Amino acid sequence: MAETDFARHIAGFLSCYLPGQRNLSTNTIASYRDAMKLFLVYCETDRKMKPDKIRISDISPEILTAYLGWLERVRHSGVATRNQRLAAFKSFFHYVATMEPEHLLACQRILGLPMKKFARRPMSFFSPEGLHLLLSQPHTATRRGRRDHALLVLLYDSAARVQEICDLRVRDVRLEQPATVTLHGKGRKTRVVPITAKSASIMEAYLEERGWIGTSGTLDFPVFINSRKDKLTRAGVAHILARHVKTMSLIDSGHVPSSVSPHCLRHSKAVHLLRSGVPLIYIRDFLGHISVTTTEIYAKVDAEEKRKALEGAYEVPAQQVVPDWQGNTGLMSWLSELCR
Repeated sequence: MAETDFARHIAGFLSCYLPGQRNLSTNTIASYRDAMKLFLVYCETDRKMKPDKIRISDISPEILTAYLGWLERVRHSGVATRNQRLAAFKSFFHYVATMEPEHLLACQRILGLPMKKFARRPMSFFSPEGLHLLLSQPHTATRRGRRDHALLVLLYDSAARVQEICDLRVRDVRLEQPATVTLHGKGRKTRVVPITAKSASIMEAYLEERGWIGTSGTLDFPVFINSRKDKLTRAGVAHILARHVKTMSLIDSGHVPSSVSPHCLRHSKAVHLLRSGVPLIYIRDFLGHISVTTTEIYAKVDAEEKRKALEGAYEVPAQQVVPDWQGNTGLMSWLSELCR
């Protein structure tokens, strides 16, 4: 079978360029791969194009736009997912343009495709009372309950992304004061974040129960595991959180945010730090953001801080102390004669 330039560039893009030159994580490469796989599915089912016959010259802005519409219409993908698939193709055609400049014009047309705008949902986060209620839900008399409690406590206290918690190893948890955890974040970036003494004691009891303290052979064990002794997945962490949120809602649904996910605990930590007076630049480093501009979203969503700032800036006078300006006849006469 004759090799097509599309197949050759797909192989080089996923196998060499992304991991070698871009140094992207496995999860990011898998996401780019999925965008390509779905495109081939679309071409075969809707365009009657055989995947092994597709060439770079066959891919136009029009076919990519139709593919993005197919994702929303048939696959029921959200706008954010649609834009992520488009970003994958833009990265791919940027690579193609550097490898084969004769395709530069076609690549530029695809690189010019705009992302689709959409209204972002309001950020959800737990109030301090809601967080306390959530953390009290795991039944700590059981082994699984103690794992769930340690997981939720660390997920909040470290403001870790869910994948960072899944990838956490025993060697990444420092229990000596000052207690810290080392998180391996997006783009292969690593950061060390402090945790409170109470969280450290919970983690120490959890690790001690499993016999993972003081043993060099366990340093590379995943901290949080499932019943099959495998590390928890993102879906597994989300399931644990949803289960305890459900029991929490039976007690007091008023403290349950409108949308709950593991990332909601990260948002909660950031908002609570902001309300405590921690400067945004420190919160940026704590969360692992590249720019403080990303961190500013927490200042925008915190309505409580806005209310306090407005009340501190100007005190609205009570109705009874507002003077009756209509009683000042001299002022009324002057205003009436002003423009005559």
